[in-house]
Amino acid sequence: SINPNAALLFYWMELERQIRIEGRIEKLSKEESLEYFNSRPLDSRYGALASSQSEIIPDREYLEKKFSELKEKYGDNPPMPDNWGGFILKPVLFEFWQGRPNRLHDRIVYEKKESNWNIYRLSP
Repeated sequence: SINPNAALLFYWMELERQIRIEGRIEKLSKEESLEYFNSRPLDSRYGALASSQSEIIPDREYLEKKFSELKEKYGDNPPMPDNWGGFILKPVLFEFWQGRPNRLHDRIVYEKKESNWNIYRLSP
């Protein structure tokens, strides 16, 4: 079975801080993906169109040639690749962690239960 749950973690070692976000993943609609694709820089859109991600290619020249050919073909309006799309994480939990001396770190959690956000502190 497919597990729709995921977590994101952002860690800043120099600041001794991190944020963990948990939630459910949902695939963006074709319309939402297209809107995001078209908001990206033009060369990034061409990069997505030129690259069949993770496929073996003969050399860098092959990729650069494909990129140039697509730019010549489509100008300022490249189409979104058929296999291109996005996912969104719908959060149900945020944990803010702040490192402290003697391992007495701060851990503050915001957790969504139904339509309310509960806030509590965890022991380190």
